[in-house]
Amino acid sequence: MTYSASGRGRSAPVRRGDLDLGRIPRWEWLRHRRPAWLDGTLARRILAAALTALAGFLLLRGNPAAQRVEVVVAAHDLPPGRAVTAADLRTAAFTANTLPGGAIHEPAPLLGATLSAPMRAGEIFTDLRVLGPRLAAAATAAPDARIVPIRLADNAVAEILRTGDRVDVVAAAEPDTPAAAPARTLASGAVVVSIPERSDNGKSPRSEDHVVLIALDSAHATTVAAASLRTALTVIFQ
Repeated sequence: MTYSASGRGRSAPVRRGDLDLGRIPRWEWLRHRRPAWLDGTLARRILAAALTALAGFLLLRGNPAAQRVEVVVAAHDLPPGRAVTAADLRTAAFTANTLPGGAIHEPAPLLGATLSAPMRAGEIFTDLRVLGPRLAAAATAAPDARIVPIRLADNAVAEILRTGDRVDVVAAAEPDTPAAAPARTLASGAVVVSIPERSDNGKSPRSEDHVVLIALDSAHATTVAAASLRTALTVIFQ
């Protein structure tokens, strides 16, 4: 029922039957009654969802135009102090912007080189992964650094040394001299760059060999190398 108050222009409330009489579907009436701001919010949400999905797709797909470069990687897990063979190497392709500095692209320079640190299968070889002038210079920050092998008198010390340890090299007193000189420090701040390869029980494969490779500047390298021929050496951890 409709009501009309004289002089006020008041309309009657819409009854359910009026929708049918006016032939207006209910959903159409609801669409016209929806606030205008709701259309904008819904459109923004749909656009945001589409852009998120597109970003995820592009992230998983990667950049097809990115340049891929072949580099040498470890074919399997490798221990430190090992001489590299062809069976230890394989090549793999990586995008150029993900490669570390000094990555090696050909296996030939690595054959016969000694590993300075353990490597996992698939890890990229760099110039600092094998013994050489670049490794010595990087370890000591001295451009004229050298790598010197020393045979340690104390077996226990050789077993606990680790690559990267900083040590002082100490020479024991020489027993064949008339007045035995006291122990003396031959070099300070030497860096261990390679240690004997250990077997599964943690010991060196040859118990009589306890040779450790250390990096130090050229002047001290000569002194240590000469002393190692005539006297027992040990190291002190810094």
